Amino acid sequence: MIRLREIKLNINEDISLLKKKCAAKLKIKEEDILKINIHSESLDARHKPNLYFVYTIDIKTNKEDELLKKNKDLIVTPKEEYIFQVEGNTKLKHQPIIVGSGPAGLLCAYLLASHGYHPLIIERGEEISKRIQTVETFFNTGKLNPESNVQFGEGGAGTFSDGKLVSQVKDTSYRRKKVFDFFIKCGADNCIAYQSKPHIGTDKLRVIVKKMREEIIRLGGEFRFNTCLTDIEVVDNQIKKIEINHKDWIETDVLVLALGHSARDTFEMLYNHNINMEGKPFAMGIRIQHPQSLINKNQYGINHPKLGAASYKLTYKASNNRGVYSFCMCPGGFVVNASSELGRLAINGMSNANRDEENANSAIVVTVSPNDFGNHPLDGMKFQRELEEKAYLLGQGNIPIQLFKDYKNNQVSTSLGSIKPIFKGNYSLTNLNTIFPNYINDALKEAITSFDHQIKGYACDDAIIAAIESRTSSPIRIIRDDNGESNIKGIYPCGEGAGYAGGITSASIDGIKVAEWIAKKYIP
Repeated sequence: MIRLREIKLNINEDISLLKKKCAAKLKIKEEDILKINIHSESLDARHKPNLYFVYTIDIKTNKEDELLKKNKDLIVTPKEEYIFQVEGNTKLKHQPIIVGSGPAGLLCAYLLASHGYHPLIIERGEEISKRIQTVETFFNTGKLNPESNVQFGEGGAGTFSDGKLVSQVKDTSYRRKKVFDFFIKCGADNCIAYQSKPHIGTDKLRVIVKKMREEIIRLGGEFRFNTCLTDIEVVDNQIKKIEINHKDWIETDVLVLALGHSARDTFEMLYNHNINMEGKPFAMGIRIQHPQSLINKNQYGINHPKLGAASYKLTYKASNNRGVYSFCMCPGGFVVNASSELGRLAINGMSNANRDEENANSAIVVTVSPNDFGNHPLDGMKFQRELEEKAYLLGQGNIPIQLFKDYKNNQVSTSLGSIKPIFKGNYSLTNLNTIFPNYINDALKEAITSFDHQIKGYACDDAIIAAIESRTSSPIRIIRDDNGESNIKGIYPCGEGAGYAGGITSASIDGIKVAEWIAKKYIP
């Protein structure tokens, strides 16, 4: 096949015209094209309202040699194949154990199970069907299960999110392709393989993660839910056993720590066992809601059924030198109570596949670093907890919210404006200024006001803000060496919670990398 770039379709043109457009550009007949595959698709909105989809197409034709000679811009389609090799020479005595069934844990388990390692995946939360019921009960009643919630359970925190698969990770080894192939195999739409901003949606993710589990079991893996890592036993600097649920012990040679970044009790336990870790910068702030129609108008200039709900990405450098940026923007979605600890409150964003709710929401967050909260490895976690406790008390257990005009003026909101609040979980009108240090409040107000220059109406008086968005990334990093191991041999830090990823795709890729490291050392 040959690769053809810059094939454009006006948004009013049907995708079935791609073959005709390719033939015209190559100056051959349509019937000379035997097959086309879309390699990539992006939206060109630079000249709105004149919008185009831009494609890179792989073409199978009987005129390949002739075309390659005539056109130097054409290339033979690269063979984009992921290769996994078992190169180790040490026989495993026990099952490798993976802690966490988020994307990092699932992809690590999938690769290991595919090659005969029979991994055991332990997950402190519930399997997805029970987890959904538990989370819905929490949204409706405020009754939190600290072990199974928006953060903990089958699929990880990403299962209750927008399911965004965008990643900046360079993919020269085609790990990203392997990730997407697995998602598609388990029910995701084929379009995630070529769209520039692929997403799945929380409603579809719930189905997909169950199929992932079933496939891993079919390949020889094992899952245990409601099973929390509570202690480890180390002999001669090598992992030997793990304790689960404070009572039972399991022997193992390999322990993959595919923890979510909310597994704070686990981080404390690991620190007490002298596993090397360090504090790292992260970000925290608020979520802001606007009518999705406002975002669509600014981003597209028109409404069109092919375009769907528009997203945005915003950055700003505040006058106090704080970086401020949009994070986990959820078109047509909900703001959700994503708490995982009693007496503390955190929020997140969530969208279904259709992104058809009335509002857009996004986190707007401010960078913080050990200079703000202390140099002990667990100080960032302590800082998160302090602000989450303030948020919980301020909202009396509900999500604390405020109009942007009142936030700017440091006064309690007493009523809402024209924007309909869209939340999962109860909310209370408050003054969010009381949660944050001044440097965060100042940076947020300045940035949101400035964003109005990029998206007209962004800083409108009745934009709804909510707090606290505190789980943007892990506040710690568990140190690993060039072979993927911590200072305790056999322990492999992995994914977002361990400080090596930021989102579903990058966490999945890191899970694959850890599986590769294990295969370089051990044979099943």
